[in-house]
Amino acid sequence: MSELLLEAPAPTVRGPLRGIYAGNTRSVVARGLRVIARNNWLIVVTGFFEPVFYLLSMGIGLGALIGGVEFYGTEVPYAAYIAPALMAVSAMNGAVYDSTMNVFFKMNYAKLYQQMLSTSLGPLDVALGEILLALFRGLLYASGFMLVTTLMGLNLAWTAVLAIPAALVIAFAFASFGMAITSYMKTFQHLDYVWVVMMPMFLLSATFFPIEVYPQGVQWVIQALPLWHGVDMIRQLTTGLVQPSILLHLAYFAVMILVGLVFTTARLRALFLR
Repeated sequence: MSELLLEAPAPTVRGPLRGIYAGNTRSVVARGLRVIARNNWLIVVTGFFEPVFYLLSMGIGLGALIGGVEFYGTEVPYAAYIAPALMAVSAMNGAVYDSTMNVFFKMNYAKLYQQMLSTSLGPLDVALGEILLALFRGLLYASGFMLVTTLMGLNLAWTAVLAIPAALVIAFAFASFGMAITSYMKTFQHLDYVWVVMMPMFLLSATFFPIEVYPQGVQWVIQALPLWHGVDMIRQLTTGLVQPSILLHLAYFAVMILVGLVFTTARLRALFLR
């Protein structure tokens, strides 16, 4: 157990959060960053390259054959069309990996959360700490990918600078929701269900081609998925074709974040504070 957790101060929070939040999320984050720096930095770094390789192969290679794609009535180069989608996918993947596989191991094998909650930390401290660690990974991926696309000239408007905070919103939503789902998993095989859901989202959420190619009924299903909202939001920002629908995207993720935090906190409390 890290001394950061052993020295956690006694809870000082009053009101409805008393008993579930000690105001010491920083201890969970600090411990996680130490572990990443010592043991997991290579895994974090290598995860950045997958969307870059997709961009080079699909955006540059296939893009030379396709040319441009229409987006909200304006034709944009194919590479500039898929780059923001891959940025959203990168934010999703980093957040989901941290909030599912890592959290599952800590919860069921390392028994880390039991140890944390035996100190003055509350379940909301733990949930927020783990989600912030996933956001840190999402920030690294989003910033690195933004640098690559900027050097390649694929950001078509000044609003592209807002794509990084938008990617963090996506990562926050997937991390909070992913951790809530992971709290119900009992075996590693249950993690396979996560990838069964993520792969269709990756391929179908207007990542590589416009959503209009699908029948209307299929479009409605895709538009109900969180990744489509993330892809469309970042694509609007990097192309400068910002639409009022971006507010709907933000509201969607706000609900996703709130639901994830509430369920994660409740599950950690039910599992480890009986």
